[in-house]
Amino acid sequence: MTPQEVEALGTRGFFLRDGFLGAELSAATRAQAVALAEQGALQPAGIRRGGDHRLDTRVRGDRITWLSEGDARGPLGEVWARFEALRLEANEGAWLGLRAFDLQLAHYAPGAHYDRHFDAFPGDDNRRLTAIVYLNPGWTPEHGGALRLFAPEPIDVEPIADRLVVFLSERLEHEVLTSHADRYAATAWFYSRAR
Repeated sequence: MTPQEVEALGTRGFFLRDGFLGAELSAATRAQAVALAEQGALQPAGIRRGGDHRLDTRVRGDRITWLSEGDARGPLGEVWARFEALRLEANEGAWLGLRAFDLQLAHYAPGAHYDRHFDAFPGDDNRRLTAIVYLNPGWTPEHGGALRLFAPEPIDVEPIADRLVVFLSERLEHEVLTSHADRYAATAWFYSRAR
């Protein structure tokens, strides 16, 4: 992380970085994501945890798959490595003490959205940092699907290909506005405890 990114994270709670993967890896990851979706590897995403876990497309309409380090192969394996490098950068630059992360691939079909929420769960010392890389070449504002960060005033982040957004999971509420085109993203949630 650059000094400017560390400062933005501390003062605003988020930063953006374009070119996180590079054009070639971004395109290859998008192709792998589309293939996984077409193979039926992504399942409807739920809300809440444990006994409260449920599906509710009025709140959240994306389809997801979780990836472990062992099964993130090909381009997604390189994405895993980039997020691991980001974890080390965050620890060195911002002293966050991050020890592990989960990785999720998500697809928002046209009409899908995700209501306003925090990524950190109440009462848990779990998600401290959220990092999302978008995989959407040729994205335009008409496609919708922006990430709206409440920082505290709403800021819309267009999910354009190879854009990274990083924010403090416990600090920033956010939502995904309704997408009008197929929208793909890989998200890492970083933890301060071992997983």
